[in-house]
Amino acid sequence: MKWVKFRIKTVTDAEDIIISSLYDLGLEGAQIEDKVPLTALEKEQMFVDILPDGPEDDGVAYLNFFVEEKENGTLELLGEPVTQEEILARVGEELESLRMFCEIGEGTITVDETEDIDWINNWKQYFHQFYIDDILVIPSWEDIKPQDSDKIVLHIDPGTAFGTGMHDTTQLCIRQLRKYITPQTELLDVGTGSGILAILSLMFGAKHAVGTDLDICAVEAVAQNCDANGIDKSKFDLLIGNIISDKAVQDQVGYEKYDIVVANILADVLVPLTPVIVNQLKPGGIYITSGIIDDKEETVTEAVKAAGLELVGVTYQGEWVSVQARKPM
Repeated sequence: MKWVKFRIKTVTDAEDIIISSLYDLGLEGAQIEDKVPLTALEKEQMFVDILPDGPEDDGVAYLNFFVEEKENGTLELLGEPVTQEEILARVGEELESLRMFCEIGEGTITVDETEDIDWINNWKQYFHQFYIDDILVIPSWEDIKPQDSDKIVLHIDPGTAFGTGMHDTTQLCIRQLRKYITPQTELLDVGTGSGILAILSLMFGAKHAVGTDLDICAVEAVAQNCDANGIDKSKFDLLIGNIISDKAVQDQVGYEKYDIVVANILADVLVPLTPVIVNQLKPGGIYITSGIIDDKEETVTEAVKAAGLELVGVTYQGEWVSVQARKPM
């Protein structure tokens, strides 16, 4: 497929109203580019392994809208054929109307035609097989080499819910999971994403795993990765919801039920999560955390202690930290 991209230069304060206004014209699925720092909620909903520092917010935003170009070269909005010039005219009129009562910045529009790109699969060129100790992590579009026949093989495709094992925080968790998992382990993976930690735990011999996540995209990603690794679906349950604030999710997850709770999430989320998750842990259960940049170590260790957990270990890789704790018997 080919797409025509309409790119609007505006200001961050006008993003929502422009998107809403252009939605009525038939332009949907806006891609937003700005330098606004993430809110606490957005950080909580991140599923990537790393959250880099961004540039300073300059108030400028770019909104990109994509319209599919049909095989005959025509465009379509709201089921009606339109030309590129007609779309430009309609968008321009809408922006000028908005300018009458709010600041929209430059409000300039540029147009580009994309190449014929597979938007879903194009990113695959950047993800290749790699090792975590004796574990081979490999995507579905690559083959296992003969020399890797003795490795534990994890087939993982990141999809839209990220977590591939490449980042230090995930590897820190994996090594701790191997240390504590037994054939009787009931595991809870908070912020499971692609399901990598829970799936590996089951491969290491855990009895059962429950994952929680905020994003519905995790459902398909987990299902695909379970299938790819031959995981019995009865051994991995996934719940969508916020375990920190939603009592119904806490009830569904269960109390004093888990031998291990693992959470590879940002430190700012671990702080409110920890006093909640204590209730899910069995007495003597292990709490494994990561996603902690080194200057946040004390923040998390203090949260662990304040929740009544016993600190049993702190491990490091690169600039990242894993904190492990135990619930008293």
